[in-house]
Amino acid sequence: MFKHIILSLALLPAAQSASAADIQTTVLAGGCFWCIESDFEKLQGVQDVVSGYTGGTTANPTYETLKGSGHYEAVEITYDADIVAYEQLLFAFFRSVDPTDAGGQFCDRGESYRTAVFVSNPAERAAAEAAKAAAQRDLGQRIVTSILDAATFYDAEDYHQDYHSKNPLRYNYYRRGCGRDARLEKLWGAAAH
Repeated sequence: MFKHIILSLALLPAAQSASAADIQTTVLAGGCFWCIESDFEKLQGVQDVVSGYTGGTTANPTYETLKGSGHYEAVEITYDADIVAYEQLLFAFFRSVDPTDAGGQFCDRGESYRTAVFVSNPAERAAAEAAKAAAQRDLGQRIVTSILDAATFYDAEDYHQDYHSKNPLRYNYYRRGCGRDARLEKLWGAAAH
């Protein structure tokens, strides 16, 4: 019994010092969700990125019903805030899109490809506004990315999830052909994400 008490006491400090991770989610719309999903899955502290639809009026949208629904192609990012701060995600986001383009992103045109940050509380709104202002200062151009209240997020169809890793040749052909990286480099230079 004495041995069990010693063992329990030896484990106590480790158990007390270990804390639960600060797991958060955020939703960002940056044009084609395949590309945003791919970019953000590479960031340290990001645990999961899910492609989907949000911000519109149609319940349970699909890729086929997206046009005219008001929904954005977006991603829901689950991250450990102890490793990557919300502000870091916003910095990376603005530098992974063309936030000056109100008509879509790169070769993808239309309302579903607009950029937006969906916020859940006043602190997120303040951080998003600050990130937008910083991006505008850095670019010296007007930023048109919307900052909107969070809305229901609908997962996209399975074939859209992790498209970049399931279909790397098609994904890379699309990304290159759409001119995404070339435009980001021209717009942001070395700061492009």
